[in-house]
Amino acid sequence: MSAICVYCASGRVDESYLDLAAQTGAAIAEAGHSLVSGGGNVGMMGALVRGARAAGGYTIGIIPEHLMAAEVADTDSHELIVTDSMRERKRLMDELADGFITLPGGIGTLEELFETWTGGFLGVHEKPIALLNHDGFYDPMLGWLEDLASRGFVAPHALARLQVVGDLGAAVAVADSTVR
Repeated sequence: MSAICVYCASGRVDESYLDLAAQTGAAIAEAGHSLVSGGGNVGMMGALVRGARAAGGYTIGIIPEHLMAAEVADTDSHELIVTDSMRERKRLMDELADGFITLPGGIGTLEELFETWTGGFLGVHEKPIALLNHDGFYDPMLGWLEDLASRGFVAPHALARLQVVGDLGAAVAVADSTVR
């Protein structure tokens, strides 16, 4: 079974973002993929895994030992992998996933997105990366990236590597694109 990794917020957010995360989990499950997540059961991350399981999906959570209590580990995951560090967590998330979706999130989500995106740009992997720009959430960042490209700091083909989409169906289709 192929797997899609989702990066998203684990803190308190507006209900609309929780709904988006639950819908994302369900859409991944309904498309026949397993879900790789950061192993937490709170915030968007919790809504994501609950949505996947409610739709019959298989969930793999990966969480570092020091975040077990802070993120309240998703002990209902089909597989819950506890790592020694954040670096090991991200390595396993990258290794187990066939594609990636980034939902709205904060600095942790951005760090995961940028590391995965950079890895693809540098040829470390060929896995598709979808950035779901839900309700224009990432518009300021995308404007900044376009400005960096115009100044020569970001290569145009690097920008093209990140597939920015506006709806969930398109995000799943992008993340699913190398699986078929």
